[in-house]
Amino acid sequence: MSGFIPYAFDALSHEESTAKAEAFYEYMNKRRSVRSFSDADVPEQLIQTLVATAGTAPSGAHLQPWFFAVVRDSEIKRKIRLAAEEEERKNYSGRLTDQWLKDLEPLGTDAHKEHLEVAPYLIIPFRQNYRIEGEKRLKNYYVQESVGIALGMLITAIHNAGLVTLTHTPNPMNFLNTILERPKHESPVVILPIGYPADDAQVPDLQRKSLSEISRIY
Repeated sequence: MSGFIPYAFDALSHEESTAKAEAFYEYMNKRRSVRSFSDADVPEQLIQTLVATAGTAPSGAHLQPWFFAVVRDSEIKRKIRLAAEEEERKNYSGRLTDQWLKDLEPLGTDAHKEHLEVAPYLIIPFRQNYRIEGEKRLKNYYVQESVGIALGMLITAIHNAGLVTLTHTPNPMNFLNTILERPKHESPVVILPIGYPADDAQVPDLQRKSLSEISRIY
């Protein structure tokens, strides 16, 4: 068929597939959101490879409605931290409901976001709500779903590379368009600080839901 190429498929036995799946699950089950970062540098090529991996995600009509802003500059990170903390102070002092604040208590979060400066990199995915071709404004399809899949693949790639991250979602986040000079048809989704954990990093003692709680075979 024109426009198609043969799919390169590496067949595995059931035993090989099961072993790989179980090993990958055990590794991913160690993944945690980390808020205490080392300032140790990370190779730029590694960060670029992580973003390239996210870019392999499926998307509606293969339009790839995403842009990944990679921030290394310390002055820009400082601006992002100050703007994020300003919004977070408003959130914790009135925007968030009592139930929301109660649900956050086990995580130990507050309006202070020093990790936005300490981590050597920030990756900020933007969803492209529509596309511009010349003078035309064209539709993108399943934007939220497509970007969500790419984000999941990015977080997985970060863990697979032996790094840590945190999904930080100050709300609203339109300050990122201003600081990073992104166009109005793009919306920031999350801020991901990327790096190595601090030597004294701690994480909440949490348990994930069991398989029976999140799944059923029909």
